[in-house]
Amino acid sequence: MDKHSYNVSLKWEEGRKGVMNSPELPTKIEVATPPEFDKGIPGIWSPEHLFTASVLSCFMTTFLAISEFSKLEFKSFDCDAEGVLDKVDGKFLMTEINLKVLLVIDDESKKERAIRILEKSEAACLISNSIKTKVNLISDIRI
Repeated sequence: MDKHSYNVSLKWEEGRKGVMNSPELPTKIEVATPPEFDKGIPGIWSPEHLFTASVLSCFMTTFLAISEFSKLEFKSFDCDAEGVLDKVDGKFLMTEINLKVLLVIDDESKKERAIRILEKSEAACLISNSIKTKVNLISDIRI
């Protein structure tokens, strides 16, 4: 695959809030400092939410590609992500992201294979591989 670029712009509106958009996408996203910080604004996407969402969405799209290639049939895929912000050596860092996936398959005999494909998906996720944050995969496979 060739090198690709993804363009994003941000326009400050007021206080600790701005609007982010991309010439490649139709939707704008309001972003702000999270309420845990001074002058933070509740109810608006924060960089911490977007960081966590980036890992989560990359994991899902990687899983969809690998499961399709591997011909793993599943009934549903749901995943929650928890991004953990902590202070390390005097700096705030996103120290870990916990991916909690619920995968429903139709056959008990496919369970081990499904676990391997989920693990392979996390290992192959390009966003996870691009960050120093620890990513933990917590899988729940149901029939």
